[in-house]
Amino acid sequence: MSHTVHPYAHRIGILRDWKSRWFGSGGQYQEYLKQDVLLREFLVKHLKGHHVASVDIERGQGTMRILVKSARPGLVIGRSGEGTQKLRDLLLKKLQKIGGTIPASLKLDVEDVKVPEASAPVVAEMVAEALEKRMSFRRVLKQTVEKVLAARDVQGVKITVSGRLDGAEMGRTETIKKGRLPLQTFRADVDFARKTAFTTYSAIGVKVWIYRGDIFDKGSNI
Repeated sequence: MSHTVHPYAHRIGILRDWKSRWFGSGGQYQEYLKQDVLLREFLVKHLKGHHVASVDIERGQGTMRILVKSARPGLVIGRSGEGTQKLRDLLLKKLQKIGGTIPASLKLDVEDVKVPEASAPVVAEMVAEALEKRMSFRRVLKQTVEKVLAARDVQGVKITVSGRLDGAEMGRTETIKKGRLPLQTFRADVDFARKTAFTTYSAIGVKVWIYRGDIFDKGSNI
């Protein structure tokens, strides 16, 4: 019997790095993990519509660095960096509310996603936004797949939506796939993301897989 494995977790240590990079021992580990989970949830909710691809967290001795990768960095940074400063203040308040060790130095960096159409979280958010605007799911899927395949280095894409599509009485799952998608190949650069579209009639789940070719590392035996 086959088991479904998360494409990102499947490649950690081979093609991917951990999104939380720090070392904690004893109760410190639980404390850091709780802070990371709640901060990520807060940022994803607060930056909805900014097309955030990922949130990486790094910790050192009394320091904390949060790296937000967004397809719309200008909206996050704001005029003269006002948006970044406000967001940093909100993160500090959130940390105080969560409790635990508060870092002496909190640094917030925003990085641009150069090819948004090749990033699964950005594409999933685009699909969710279109569904929330009550556009036909078939039209959304077709247009999105064509846009993704037109991006550089993208060799395959698969999008699945499930729920009460177009307001139907009974929920169902629809999938569109084009190109190659080798999920079991470790060297295959497969990006994956899940999003939820909250429509007037129900919540619709969105899953996106994007295959960006193989990565051959000279130091790897794969």
